[in-house]
Amino acid sequence: MHITNFQHFLDEGGNIPTDMPKEARELANFLALLIDDATTGDYDAEPTIRCIEKDCEGLVVAFITHDTDDIYWVCPLCKTNGYISDWRGTKWDNCD
Repeated sequence: MHITNFQHFLDEGGNIPTDMPKEARELANFLALLIDDATTGDYDAEPTIRCIEKDCEGLVVAFITHDTDDIYWVCPLCKTNGYISDWRGTKWDNCD
């Protein structure tokens, strides 16, 4: 399980730094996509975000948990999953 504080991936301006190592930047971009997806409010939409696990072709499902306000995500195919905290107020947060 991946437990992530999204603020750890952002610079002072709230952006994903371009000088961060490639693997970290790819993970940050994946998490940003999940935040964007989970906060759109379209819970009937088909998943479109590919799993990050090598050789997995699953599509990740992400949603906001009501008890902790974290975003929980899971790949139904390989079962890779995680939680994202401290995402509120970022540029990928679509909540009102």
